[in-house]
Amino acid sequence: MSKLVPFIFVGLGGAAGSLLRYGFTLMLQRWTVTMPFGTLASNLIGCFVIGLITETAARGGLITPNTRLLLATGFCGGLTTMSSFIYESGKFSQESEWFLGLLYFGGTLIGCMAAYLAAIAVIRTLLPQ
Repeated sequence: MSKLVPFIFVGLGGAAGSLLRYGFTLMLQRWTVTMPFGTLASNLIGCFVIGLITETAARGGLITPNTRLLLATGFCGGLTTMSSFIYESGKFSQESEWFLGLLYFGGTLIGCMAAYLAAIAVIRTLLPQ
């Protein structure tokens, strides 16, 4: 059973992240069906959360390996989705919506990196070494 425990943590976290991503999609598509704000929000929040987790874990002993599996691998893996991002970016190009496509593509990549770096800064401020 002990060998299954990591899989259970990843599965539970992944289910929670996937459900939240779907919730974001339903909630944010009310404003527009043209721009996939649900996926963008999921990716930005997921990158921020994984930044919090990885920087906190780097502090040593603050996050257990199973908690890291639950949150980083499972939850963030289920919440963020490169496949949806690529599909939605591709749809913009297929429909010759170049401006929206570039805005979405660039906003996701730059925004997710900024969210990740912001999370590291938050942890370094809250938990100085």
